[in-house]
Amino acid sequence: MSGVEKRFGGVVALSGADLEIGHGEVHALVGENGAGKSTLIKVLTGYHRRDAGQFTFLGQPFDVADPKMAQARGIATIYQEINLVGFRSVAENVCLGRPFGRFGFINWTALNAEAERLLGRLNLSIDVRRPLEDFSIATQQMVAIARTLGFSSRLVIMDEPTSSLNDREVEVLFNVIRQLKSEGVSVVFVSHKLDELYAICDRVTILRDGRTVKTAAMSEISKLELVAAMLGKDLGRIEKSGVTGFGSKSTGQHEPLLAAQGLAHRPRVHDVSFSVGKGEIVGISGLLGAGRTETTRLVFGMDKPESGSFAYKGTAFAPVSPKDAIAAGIGYCTEDRKGEGIIPLLSVRENLTLALLPMLTKNGIVDEAKQKQVVDRFIKRFGIKCSSPEQPIRELSGGNQQKVLLARWLALDPELLILDEPTRGIDVGAKAEIQALIRELAEKGLGVLMVSSEIEEIVEGSDKAYILRDGRTVATLKGDGLTADAMLGAMAHGADPASPSEVAQGTGR
Repeated sequence: MSGVEKRFGGVVALSGADLEIGHGEVHALVGENGAGKSTLIKVLTGYHRRDAGQFTFLGQPFDVADPKMAQARGIATIYQEINLVGFRSVAENVCLGRPFGRFGFINWTALNAEAERLLGRLNLSIDVRRPLEDFSIATQQMVAIARTLGFSSRLVIMDEPTSSLNDREVEVLFNVIRQLKSEGVSVVFVSHKLDELYAICDRVTILRDGRTVKTAAMSEISKLELVAAMLGKDLGRIEKSGVTGFGSKSTGQHEPLLAAQGLAHRPRVHDVSFSVGKGEIVGISGLLGAGRTETTRLVFGMDKPESGSFAYKGTAFAPVSPKDAIAAGIGYCTEDRKGEGIIPLLSVRENLTLALLPMLTKNGIVDEAKQKQVVDRFIKRFGIKCSSPEQPIRELSGGNQQKVLLARWLALDPELLILDEPTRGIDVGAKAEIQALIRELAEKGLGVLMVSSEIEEIVEGSDKAYILRDGRTVATLKGDGLTADAMLGAMAHGADPASPSEVAQGTGR
């Protein structure tokens, strides 16, 4: 693809974008949200018509009218947002778009066998006759990948394919990619997770503001150089400030806010203890399945602990529902931004003030003037990029959607904010903005409990971190002891957890 241009009205989405992919190559495509990655993919696959540019595929000029034609020509795409049919069976979803039968009758035996064969390539053994919606998001992602394998494509585009996968599933996917590569199939790999790019990709193309700014072999570009090129910043500044946007850590003592002791909610949570102080960012880390999200659900009253206790602002605390937690001054940003966070068809205004509505309403009527004041204040304060407060939130980038969710809870003026994967699926520029915002809020006294799969985010952003393993707190890390090596060691082998008295009193910092 060379000299690609695409405009939407007066907005330039692509201007001078180039992308060259070799046979049997795994090629990374990276850039901030809004850099043009999705538009470039949609232009290639016929979802959008290009305004200018030349395409060749397998040595021949290439031009398709729609994604179905691109698929027939040998290009398949796996999107970040799973585009499958939840109420139909796994087998039907795997084989969607392929004929299995004659004269309008489906050969269910052949269809189910094909689905089992393709899922077997991903080391996934499930009942393919069950509805897809019965399975986890991670399994649905693997089904989407299996569907693509059935088309015998020559080029597979994977847009954030690991966003819902655990470490074992990621490695299975990487093995499939390596197998595709050995068969001469090329892969375009879009991801914000830099470690994944270095693990699986041969080369990288970096987009910024709709232009290709650099193409290089992964072995010839460092992580910091990659980030600097994506952001258009000087490498020296990136080296000085670090990869994240958290800035300097808090070094003072923190007045106790929340302390949890011996929490259990089987099968995922067995013995978890931690504490959060006012103005403190506390990280919760561990491998997927360690009980991180399940622990935060207990704090927010979404689940009730079978044993263990909470102390909140010095008194016993036992939330029965999220309503109790909200009333106590606790907010919760879920990791599933699309499924549990935003309401896609509603506007930015409606999403932002959702939790605040009881305080904006009298006799069932919303005070629109007060609502507008709140919305305008947070859009300006957080730099939320939208055409107007009435724009549907589904049209915003992931980073701006996340800012709206943060604003939703901060409009309530909480004392404790739970953030479950606050920067998942967000480009490094938007990540830095959100991370800097989290630090700013903590400096003003907000207690933050942050779950993250990214070790750099925990190391650079947390004042203290608790490592969970198999549903138990196995290590408390702080100060100079909070390092990537220490975290990895605790995840792999465990360590002595903080003493019960230390955690219960909220002094384990």
